[in-house]
Amino acid sequence: MPPKSDNLTARHEYILQRLQATGTVAIEELCTTLGASIATIRRDLEDLESRSLLRRTRGGAVPIGPLFYEPFRNDTSFQDKVNSFAEEKRRIALTAAGLVSTGQTIALTGGTTTTEVVRSLKVLSDISIITNTVNVAMELSNRKDIEVIVTGGHLRGSWFTLVGPLATAAAEMLFSDIMFIGVDGIDAKKGLTCTNPSEAEILRKLVHNAKMKVVVADHSKLGSVSKYLLCPTKEIDKLITDTGASASAIAPFEKLGIDVIRA
Repeated sequence: MPPKSDNLTARHEYILQRLQATGTVAIEELCTTLGASIATIRRDLEDLESRSLLRRTRGGAVPIGPLFYEPFRNDTSFQDKVNSFAEEKRRIALTAAGLVSTGQTIALTGGTTTTEVVRSLKVLSDISIITNTVNVAMELSNRKDIEVIVTGGHLRGSWFTLVGPLATAAAEMLFSDIMFIGVDGIDAKKGLTCTNPSEAEILRKLVHNAKMKVVVADHSKLGSVSKYLLCPTKEIDKLITDTGASASAIAPFEKLGIDVIRA
């Protein structure tokens, strides 16, 4: 339900959530939905733009961009997957962000789904982010009210992740309240898997040091197995997937006691 028009913080959160969900917002629509005047909504958009949370357009606003890593769009891997299940990833991300509270420390893996999670977390403040991913840090570079902790390490090209001994050593010393885990595959029996051994090594450390472990994965990842084990599936607390996941696909995870959410 939309917030009351006189609640500034709630209005801002609603605008950013709608922007994340739809990719654009219109002033007239916001006025109608929120019961606020055009002048009020324009001030809201000006304030959010001044905090680098959106970019105003004629009659509305769009997400901030282009980001600093846009020139790398000619690379494969990461960018090849940006448009794959894009709408599903946005819904998953919004659901994931709903688990986070002010003051918490959040760890994230690399990947396109976790990048969407970061964009959804922008509606929050006074949280800390742990990541081994350069693009996640860049997404938050304009936010003075969000602490960003980057592991360091060797840059893994077009995936923007930091791996190797330095990254692994840093991960051993970092602890989080919630970790959002993107995977190449998750199978109830064989576990969470990815395609890179160095990535698997550092993420095992971060997963081990997280109080709550949440997999964010579209339905195409369920039942799939990649090359390298991240962690056993039984260690996971929640799995957030999309409505394309069938009852039979999620049943093995529910049998393990995992809370499965279809966004």
